[in-house]
Amino acid sequence: AMDTKTVTQIEVNGQTPLLLVKEKAGMRIPINRKLSFSALAFIIISASPLLPLANAADPVPPAKTAPSPQKNSPVLWDIYKTLSAKEFVDLTHAFRSGIPKWKGYPDEKRKTIYEYRSDGFWAEQYTIVGQWGTHADPPAHFHQGLRTLDKIPVKEMVAPLVLIDISEKAQKNADTVLSVDDVKKWETKHGKVPEGAFVVCKTGWSLKWPDLDLMQNRDAKGIMHYPGWSVEALNFLIQERYIIAIGHETTDTDPGFNVSADRYPAQAYVHGENRYQIELLDNLDRVPEYGALAIVTFPKPEN
Repeated sequence: AMDTKTVTQIEVNGQTPLLLVKEKAGMRIPINRKLSFSALAFIIISASPLLPLANAADPVPPAKTAPSPQKNSPVLWDIYKTLSAKEFVDLTHAFRSGIPKWKGYPDEKRKTIYEYRSDGFWAEQYTIVGQWGTHADPPAHFHQGLRTLDKIPVKEMVAPLVLIDISEKAQKNADTVLSVDDVKKWETKHGKVPEGAFVVCKTGWSLKWPDLDLMQNRDAKGIMHYPGWSVEALNFLIQERYIIAIGHETTDTDPGFNVSADRYPAQAYVHGENRYQIELLDNLDRVPEYGALAIVTFPKPEN
């Protein structure tokens, strides 16, 4: 029923993505169906027909011949043209030996096993833990039987990016945590956190990279002091806003004083809800609080 229309734009009306279509005559007509994030992601990453998006109450126009490929580019290509004109920000740190890490992990070992002069090419062997540098933690990191990295679908790797900035709080109190109030303050400014969002906590801690001492911020007794997430905020975001993942600049989900005592309630909770997370994010100062898309990638070791 949509063979005479082409998708030209995806806009945000409030907090709900709305698909706009264009008639041949040039009119823009919104379909009376608000799309969930999963539907929006489906459009972006799938070449499936758009027929299921038409409202059943809309009149069905007479069937017409499909437009020639030479005259009409594929919808996904049009979306790519729009995206390619936007700014792309890399949120990862490059890794090497000696970088900040969780207190219990060994350092990286790197060995050159083939060289240009003797072998005609160059290759290195790395010995590192799975959680090294900017990395993804799957649910199975804390809970046996839940999803490993290879079980996280590509659909969950493209998401609306929600950035909640608590850097001013963290500057005044390194032990601060992202709270439900912080989430609600964000929603007062930008509207409801969209379903399927990737929510990141900005604390300014990445500005301390790659100094391990600054990142850990130990006191005279050796207790670490850096910000984290509250279980209450994670519960709110997962149970009431249905987010798919979280991210932060620090080495841990939990604040430093909890990690010093080997307490990990926040990370145990987020993984227990079968969500993944990204740790040691960078460049959050270049990302808006609202309106960006996150494209998340990571290696795919089996099981």
